[in-house]
Amino acid sequence: RFPGLDLIFDYVPRSFEIFGMEFTIYGVLIAIGALLGMGLVTLEAKRNGEDQNRYLDMMLISLLFSVVGSRLFYVAFSWEFYKENLNAVLDFRNGGYAFYGGLLLGFLAAAIFCRITKMSFWQCADSASLGILLGQIIGRWGNFFNRESFGEYADLPWAMQIPVSAVRSGEVSGTMRDKLLTINGISYIQVQPVFLYESLWCLFLLLLLLAIRRKKKYEGELFMIYLAGYGLGRFFFEWIRTDKLCIPGTKIGISLVISAVLFVIFMPTVIVRRVMVQKRAIIRRQRRKRFLDEAEKESRNKKDNPDMEAVVKTEEEARTEDGKQVESDEKQENMKKPEQNVNWENSEYTHIPEQWKQDVGNSPTNSKEELIQKIESAREVLNKSLDEKKQYDE
Repeated sequence: RFPGLDLIFDYVPRSFEIFGMEFTIYGVLIAIGALLGMGLVTLEAKRNGEDQNRYLDMMLISLLFSVVGSRLFYVAFSWEFYKENLNAVLDFRNGGYAFYGGLLLGFLAAAIFCRITKMSFWQCADSASLGILLGQIIGRWGNFFNRESFGEYADLPWAMQIPVSAVRSGEVSGTMRDKLLTINGISYIQVQPVFLYESLWCLFLLLLLLAIRRKKKYEGELFMIYLAGYGLGRFFFEWIRTDKLCIPGTKIGISLVISAVLFVIFMPTVIVRRVMVQKRAIIRRQRRKRFLDEAEKESRNKKDNPDMEAVVKTEEEARTEDGKQVESDEKQENMKKPEQNVNWENSEYTHIPEQWKQDVGNSPTNSKEELIQKIESAREVLNKSLDEKKQYDE
């Protein structure tokens, strides 16, 4: 009953039968949400030009592990109930799932799959976030048919009234009992429809991610925004819920703690990484602009001095010819000079006076080598300058 909205449902079934087989509406909605979510992810993979079949394989494996994980998580934090009834642990048809357990084990399976198939986990996580949110939007309405996931007593226009006999006694607080309403001989509790809050919050997050997915700055950004955003909303939903799972020995909800941790870790991470990416982009633009300005300046100088390149080439050729000429002159001059360290006693020049012999012996021997080294050094400097100029022109 939603009296403030003039909505009264005389009959809200928990399940239905087809050919003698019973199907819970909770399970059907979860299945529909999962299928539609997988369809959205494959469409996103196609838009990104990625292999849709690999994404489908990843999602099927991840979905299987998420069901197991969510059930194990719920059983672990409701052990006081299940330790006396172990057969109920395997009863998957009557609810008893915890979303965070499925999220953890599902993404762990996806990470292993991506590692084996060499896919980008963060890119896959970005696409998968859209499908998860769509599944949550639909799946949360299963709580409506199961008469669960409601908050404390509230006197609001959209408050929901549920028969006391339809909910577990442990989820009825003292305030609810004090505010019991009797209508047509039936006792009702009046509570906040937390399942509706969460469904609408997930819808908001899905629209947000769809709006910014083309402008994301790095892989994994959408996934981290999803974790931070969902953690923020779930923290407040868990705060007002009465059917929450608590840490053993305390009255602190485990999902409340996990939600706070997700928001505290991933919200600053998203902001810091986005700022760093933007700063790196600004630095790259400044470097590109500086390089283009220098290239434009060089091009302008080239237009103002069209003969500059020809002059540089002429100078290079002239220096090369001068070097060759000097080298040729040195060869001719050395050919004219008598060999050093000549054995004057046994040579044909024994008749040359002693003073002349000493002058020839003391003549410089390194002038040619030094000149060649200087020419080569000058040539290297010139070639380096020309290479740098060509780079700027390009």
